[in-house]
Amino acid sequence: MPLILFNKPFQVLCQFSPQDDKATLADHLSIPDIYPAGRLDYDSEGLMLLTDDGKLQHAIAHPDHKAGKTYLVQVDGIPDDAAMARLQAPIDLGDFVTQPCQAMHIAEPEWLWPRNPPIRQRAGQPTSWLAITLQEGKNRQVRRMTAAVGLPTLRLVRSAIGNIALATHPLMPGEWMEVSPKEL
Repeated sequence: MPLILFNKPFQVLCQFSPQDDKATLADHLSIPDIYPAGRLDYDSEGLMLLTDDGKLQHAIAHPDHKAGKTYLVQVDGIPDDAAMARLQAPIDLGDFVTQPCQAMHIAEPEWLWPRNPPIRQRAGQPTSWLAITLQEGKNRQVRRMTAAVGLPTLRLVRSAIGNIALATHPLMPGEWMEVSPKEL
């Protein structure tokens, strides 16, 4: 039962079947019978876990198992204390209310690769980096949370799932490695 760590590049679909001439997991992984344990949006990057074990896949992806997922988020603007407090508290996003989460203002991680294509730069408009750890993971949740507090997301990188982190398993976008499920 392999557990595959994969660093999903920007603009890759989290599926193996082709769709609309977009890049998919099949363009990077040729391991038979593995499936993603959770998803990342097409325009998000970073850590994905894949396995051929359905029980392990469920244990990783399901919010009842409390495997925190940490995202590095480059936002448009500089957060103040009020914005950081709002991010950490439940936020009503209309169709659901988020659970409390951990959020902190960080420096851009030194190990982080440059995005291709690069993030747009606007003179006079600063950007900041946040680390947000969720116990849940609804569709476009982090992007919707940062927008709700006035800090639109420019770049979103999942850096960790539970105990497995890209900082300790350095993979460039499109690279993968096999690890023991015990690392979770």
